[in-house]
This record gives sequence, C-alpha cells and structure tokens, in this order.
Amino acid sequence: MLDQPLTDYYINKLFKSTLTKIKIMRKLLFLILLLPLMALSQSNESILLNMTELTVKFGHNEQFVEGMKAYKKCYTDNGGTDKWNLWRRVQGEGSVYVMTSTMAKWAEMDENRDEAGQKCWINVVNLIRPHLQSVGYNVARSMPEVSRASAMPETTSMVYVWYIKTSNGMTFRETIGELTAAIKKAEGDTRATWYDVQGGDPSVADYFVAVPYDNFASLDVDRDGPFTIYEKANGKAKTDALRAKRNASVSKDWSFMWTLQKDLSN
Repeated sequence: MLDQPLTDYYINKLFKSTLTKIKIMRKLLFLILLLPLMALSQSNESILLNMTELTVKFGHNEQFVEGMKAYKKCYTDNGGTDKWNLWRRVQGEGSVYVMTSTMAKWAEMDENRDEAGQKCWINVVNLIRPHLQSVGYNVARSMPEVSRASAMPETTSMVYVWYIKTSNGMTFRETIGELTAAIKKAEGDTRATWYDVQGGDPSVADYFVAVPYDNFASLDVDRDGPFTIYEKANGKAKTDALRAKRNASVSKDWSFMWTLQKDLSN
C-alpha cells in the first residue's frame, strides 16, 4: 500500500487535474487493466483508453459511493463537460472500481483546464479519499483492425474482459488476426474490442479484450466460440495448429466481469 503522502499526491493528480484526461504515466503499486468507455468513437480510428483503478477499503463501499455521487453533482453543477464511466468488478476480493475515459492523442495529456474538477476537489479530500485503499493507473491503445467496427452498444450494462500476458506478442497478434478474420466472415463483424497496453508495471497484461453484454442473461445464450467458427471454415487440422500457436504465445491470462455504474458515471 502507498504511504499517505504519496497516496494524497496521486489522488490529487487524479481528481484535481481532470477525471477524464489522466496525466499520470508513472509506475504505481500495481496496475490492473480495464474496459472501454461506452461512448467510443464510431470511426475505425485507434483511441487511447485511460484507466484508473480504485480499491475501496473493507466496509467503506457505501461511503465511497456517496462520495462519488457528491463529486459528480458538484462537477455537473459547476459546468464540467468531461465524461467518464465507472465500472465495478464482479468477481475477486474486495470492492474494486475502474474509471475509464478516452483520448484521441497523447497530446491531450499535456492539457490541464478542468476548472470544474478543481472547484470540486474538496469533495475528493473529504468524501472519497478516506475510503480508498489504493489507486492504480494505466493507458491502452485500441486495435481497430481486430475489433468491432462500431462502438460499445448504448445498451451495454456489463462487459467480460480477458487479460493476456504474452511470451511472443507478434505471434499472438497473428493468431488474433486469423481468428478475427474468420469471425468477420461468418458474422459480419467481431464481438469485442481489443486493446494493446502502453507500458506499465511488469505484472500488468500486454493485451486485453472486452466483450459487451446487455445483461447477465445474455451470458446464457449459446454461441460458437472463436475456434469453433474458425474450424467450420478451415478444418480441424488447421484449427489445432492455430490453437497451439496461440497457446504457445500466451504466458498468463485471467478474466473478470464488470458492471457499469450508471449513477456514478458522467
């Protein structure tokens, strides 16, 4: 856990500067990657995804939620225009949230003009900071060549995210490209958005992919997996070879589901 002065410094940078254009690219205690903002560009251009992970102290979740509501109200009342989404992790230990926002270019990190955020800083100091155990940051770049042509549907309420550390990034990307091409040919589009993580702590994933769902009931719908789709088009022998190639390029992987907290998003 970060000591209090360092924790204060990073939380101040997070909220006082801007909630959506996070200026911090330094290594922290740990960085965990998350999911995309629903209001992504509808174009096929790559974007940068800012991610801020907030781990809430045990027993402090209700206070944290009320603090976020107070900050959001203050921000909007003061004419704040930046947008963010807040997601809560479904599985795993403790109460973990991720705030996401997007940038078109790195140059946006040089900007610092969020006056509404500065006016509402006192809400962070008094109502949010006391309930946080830790804060982590990261940035990832979308991969439109292997992602959905359109953005996250507006009806999205949860996402399933698969995180991957690779032993051979080039080989992994080749396998993803082949699988994506098969899915596009069979269904007209892919099902998810892929991201390439931009630096970070050695423990962080190299890539992650987010699959959107309208609700948990959508998970009960039976659908062919990527390799099943690929096998129908290319045969078992070629599929087995591609699966072995993909598996050999992955050193570690894990997954989580996340639910959108609409009342805490802006």
